[in-house]
Amino acid sequence: MADVLDQSEVDALLAAVETGSVQEETKEGHVFSRNRRDLENVEVKSYDFKRPERVSKDQMRALQTLHEAFARNFGASLSGFLRTIVEVRVATCEQMTYSEFISGLPNPTSFNLITADGLEGQLCLEVSPLIIYPIIDRLLGGTSQDLFIPQRPMTLIETRLIGNVTKRGLASLSEAWASVRQMQFEITATESNPQLVQIVPPNEVVVVVGFELKMSNRAGTMNLCIPYNVIEPVMEQLNSQSWFSASRQQKSADVESQIGRSLSRAPLMVTGLLAETTITLRDLVDMAPGDVIATDKPASRPVVLCVEGEKKYLVNLGQYRGKRALRILRAIQPGDRA
Repeated sequence: MADVLDQSEVDALLAAVETGSVQEETKEGHVFSRNRRDLENVEVKSYDFKRPERVSKDQMRALQTLHEAFARNFGASLSGFLRTIVEVRVATCEQMTYSEFISGLPNPTSFNLITADGLEGQLCLEVSPLIIYPIIDRLLGGTSQDLFIPQRPMTLIETRLIGNVTKRGLASLSEAWASVRQMQFEITATESNPQLVQIVPPNEVVVVVGFELKMSNRAGTMNLCIPYNVIEPVMEQLNSQSWFSASRQQKSADVESQIGRSLSRAPLMVTGLLAETTITLRDLVDMAPGDVIATDKPASRPVVLCVEGEKKYLVNLGQYRGKRALRILRAIQPGDRA
């Protein structure tokens, strides 16, 4: 770990630079090129070979948009579960090495290992104790006004309580990823010390999506760590054009079959329209038993079958097993005067 300067040392260093006692270091870079040209105005950017950018900017934007939908769903789910307003938003979305991600986490914390069907490897979901204990206090009937945040690993009861929260988070995560691929996420292990968990090599590139959770007067962070080698099979589907076009145009067969099964059980009102005519309001008021309403439709003409008030078929009126019945002749065409 690098040395961290306190505020007094930072002020002293800035004052020394302003007075001139400490000179700023200037590094002269040499540019070598096969072609002879003026290289004074060439922009040179430093590149760290230890941290290659393996995820493109379009894919990072797609990941951020995807997890913004997850944040909205997770916030709504938590608000209903805790009976209070919980705001969840995406704070950061960046790629780094796994060692940098681990070094920035507190100890102890809630560190959950997640697996997804269809993907090889594990993901990490870290929830800060600053928001875990207010949620636990809320579940147990407290107000979290003067809540003390203990610096210790969670007990079995606290782990069980916070497990109800993470399960709702995984359900919202599966719903958000459904536009890319149908996946079910599941927690396989929980650890309090993130330094003891090594799911990928320290120099492996990971995508870290940071969330901010707010509940009344309390706030905390939540980090989702996705190793690149885990989501590499679906990275091509995260391109901005293919992902957004797929979400608009493509329809999942599973979703279609589920909607079809739900609609097949929906009851519909079916009526037979024998004839139509118009009368005056006075005729309606003076109408009595035994009166006859005359129409212009012959009795031999087909009857119109209506479904939920919409004219759909031409049918014949008859009898089947002692009951009135309608036999469908054909569907009503746009040019029919039914």
